[in-house]
Amino acid sequence: MLMDILNRIQERLDTVGLSANAASVKAGISKDAIRNIQRACKSGRDGISITTLIKLAPVLQTTPSWLLEGSSNANQFRVPKISWVSAGAFDTADTVHSFDEFPTIETSGLPDGDWVALEVQGDSMDRISPPGSVIFVNRADRKLSHNACYIIQDVDGSATYKRYRQSPMRFEPVSTNPEHETIYPNDNSTPNVFGRVSRSVIEM
Repeated sequence: MLMDILNRIQERLDTVGLSANAASVKAGISKDAIRNIQRACKSGRDGISITTLIKLAPVLQTTPSWLLEGSSNANQFRVPKISWVSAGAFDTADTVHSFDEFPTIETSGLPDGDWVALEVQGDSMDRISPPGSVIFVNRADRKLSHNACYIIQDVDGSATYKRYRQSPMRFEPVSTNPEHETIYPNDNSTPNVFGRVSRSVIEM
């Protein structure tokens, strides 16, 4: 059993392009956690901490149940579904932040990144994401690209969802409601980029 778990861990390490040490550190556990599993397997011991698998699974972009038993899709993983208040209050200069207190949502097929999900409120982006849509945001991707969508933070600490455009630089709504205004950054009001929106999903 332990060898099977170790093989699945190695499979996901190869898929996401991380070393055993890097994945362990990113998961917030001992840097030798995966190596300790390897040593236990070589010595003939069996059994593994479920807590270790729970923490490793998001980093390996899969689920604890797949690591443990090989059940479900290996590419499924869970990301925290956070509040807009938390997104607005987040310090974008902080490279390590825990969203453990939030519920999670299952997804699959996202590239390597630092993912969170938010539920869209209002109609400022309803041509792309109608109200109630769930958007997946990569906090590791903050480089601005023309026509890409981002969660940005204003000077008051509020978070908003907008599309980035160039010439002139602006963050604009993509809406059927003409009352929403475009944000034109200047030296006194340059928004922080929380992350890039890479997926929008709505239940039918």
